Amino acid sequence: MFINQARRLAVAPMMDWTDRHCRAFHRALTTRALLYTEMVTAPAVLHGDQDHLLGFDAVEHPVALQLGGSNPAELAEAARIGAAYGYDEINLNVGCPSDRVQSGRFGACLMREPELVADCMAAIKAAVAVPATVKCRIGVDDQDPATGLFATVDACAAVGIEVFIVHARKAWLQGLSPKENRDVPPLDYDLVRRLKRERPHLNISINGGVADLDQAEFHLAEDEDGVRLDGVMLGRAAYHEPALLGQADRRLYGADTTDVDAFAALDRYRPYVAARLDEGVRLAAMTRHMLGLMHGRPGARAFRRILTIEAIQPGAGLEVLDRAVDAVREAEARREDAA
Repeated sequence: MFINQARRLAVAPMMDWTDRHCRAFHRALTTRALLYTEMVTAPAVLHGDQDHLLGFDAVEHPVALQLGGSNPAELAEAARIGAAYGYDEINLNVGCPSDRVQSGRFGACLMREPELVADCMAAIKAAVAVPATVKCRIGVDDQDPATGLFATVDACAAVGIEVFIVHARKAWLQGLSPKENRDVPPLDYDLVRRLKRERPHLNISINGGVADLDQAEFHLAEDEDGVRLDGVMLGRAAYHEPALLGQADRRLYGADTTDVDAFAALDRYRPYVAARLDEGVRLAAMTRHMLGLMHGRPGARAFRRILTIEAIQPGAGLEVLDRAVDAVREAEARREDAA
C-alpha cells in the first residue's frame, strides 16, 4: 500500500506550524514523504468550520489527519468527515502533553488508559476505509515505559490497529511545559526498537530528536539484531531547516531523481502562493513557513528579514518573495566572486 511506503519518512503534526500552507510548501520539496495536519479535536470537527479546519489542496497527498479526543463516537464521526475530505490516514494523538489537552482528556494522558485508546481506535477503524493509526509517547510521569507503551500498543493491536508512531520520550504531565517535554525527558530509542523486535508484524515508526536525514537513515537501517524500523518522523528539524526534505526522495525512497534545492522548491511553490493570494490569503501566512529554507547559505539572514518584515505589509505579493530570493542569489554571487 502506497501509504506504508510514504510513511518511511513523515513530517510530524505540529500545532501552529503544519497548516495547509506549510504542507503545500513541504510537498514542493518532497513528493514521497507523508505529511500530517496539526492536531484537530473531534469536537472542533463536529461543531466548527470544517472547511477551515480540514480543507487542503490536492497537491498535499499523501496527507494524514491527526485527531484529538477520547470519545469513541465523536472520534468515529470526525474520522468519517476527515475521510470524506480525502485524507489518506486518520491518526489519533496519544502524545500531546499540554494542559489544555489534558483538561479535555486526550493526548498523552490517554497512555494511562490503554483500553479507552483501543475503544477509540476500534471506532475510528470501523468508520473509515483508510488506515487508522496511533501516535503516542513511551509513557507518562512515573509510569514504567515498557509497561505503558506495550499496554497501549497491544490493546490497539487487539482491535486491528497495525501502525504506530512512537515519540521515544515520556511525557511529564506535571512539572514540565509542553516545550520542555520535547527536550527534557530522555530519549529511549532502544525501547522503540524492542517494540518492533517483539511485535514484528506491526508497522513502527520512530519520532523524537531526529535532527537530519543522516539520523533518519540510521534509524531505518537494520541493526545488529536484525531489527528494521518501518519509518521515521521528523518534527522541528523539517520545519526549521526544510531544505533537507529536498534530499528525502533520493536518500530515503531510492527515487532516481535530482534533489530539489531551495530555489527549485520555491519555483514549485510559487503557483500555490499565487492561487492563495488571489483568494485573499495574506502572503505572510505562507512565507512564515519558509524562513529556514536558506539556512546555512549566504544571504540567509537577508532572506529571513525580507520575508519577516515585508510579507506582513498590506498587499504584499510575489514581488516580496522575489526580492528575498534575489538577496540570496546576490550574496552567493559575491561569495563566488571573492573566491
